[in-house]
Amino acid sequence: MKPLLVLATIALAAATHNVSAQSTAKWPQRPVRVIVPFPPGGSTDIIARLIAPHLTDDLGQQFVIDNRSGAGGTIGSEIAARATPDGYTLAIIPSSYAGAAALYPLSFDPVKGIAPISMIGMGSFILGINPSVKATNFTAFVELLKAKPGAMNFASPGTGSTPHLASELFKQMSGTNFVHVPYKGDTPALTDLLGGQMHIMIASGPLFLPHIKSGRVRALAVTANKRYFALPDLPSIAETYPGFHASGWNGMIAPTGTPRNVIERLNRSIAAFLKRPDIQQRLRNDGRDPIPTTPEETAQMLASEIATWRKVVKVANIRLN
Repeated sequence: MKPLLVLATIALAAATHNVSAQSTAKWPQRPVRVIVPFPPGGSTDIIARLIAPHLTDDLGQQFVIDNRSGAGGTIGSEIAARATPDGYTLAIIPSSYAGAAALYPLSFDPVKGIAPISMIGMGSFILGINPSVKATNFTAFVELLKAKPGAMNFASPGTGSTPHLASELFKQMSGTNFVHVPYKGDTPALTDLLGGQMHIMIASGPLFLPHIKSGRVRALAVTANKRYFALPDLPSIAETYPGFHASGWNGMIAPTGTPRNVIERLNRSIAAFLKRPDIQQRLRNDGRDPIPTTPEETAQMLASEIATWRKVVKVANIRLN
């Protein structure tokens, strides 16, 4: 290549870089789309609609929720992952993002194909049983499962859901067995647990707590690797089986290649949002702890969860219908 052509190429590249840097430095200059990979009204949608007004106020442009549901949340996630990485498309993802990565043939890499921004909130699930089951604590429950393998039914909100995968991880770590019965959502599963048709269920605190207080569900343990603030006397499964962990969480991601300054600006805004006492109380009312993380910590957590569920899915030979 001739010297003048080389210089011209370098100058053009520098100019392009400068224009790009200037445009992202002024980000956002128009409304930002926030994809929610589930229908309106669910827990992920609630989190998105809680944080969007804060981002709007903090960053000076509208953050608009765009619900794109289907295929266990993978449709919305793929739309976000394949969007132009200019900071104008984001997504709020739930814990089922990691399970879906283990179950669905995705068209993008769920770790390297996205730009993690921050975690938002995390809450433990509760392992509960119908009071007809003759076990008053977690240890007695495990002994009963081992004495009667396959005799009890486990209700989940669906095959591949985080509660289902958590139950399979529990089976594998405890050496127990029970029959999985998938439902189409938490409500019908809980109805049959309360009615005695199902023996076991793993569910969120807000779903279970009223029934635990009324005595219609007996809580035995929590699935996170630490105790649940709403039920501090309840043991964690990890206290008996070290390394066990399953939780419900939400985080924010962007397409891979999104400018670093945009990622960092969003990360700072989310951290400020999660420091607000009113938001902390709101999240805890929904059974979650605020957990701001760096983009790197978010990436590590996603990679770890996906690896765990891929192993669980392989060992249990889980298949979607």
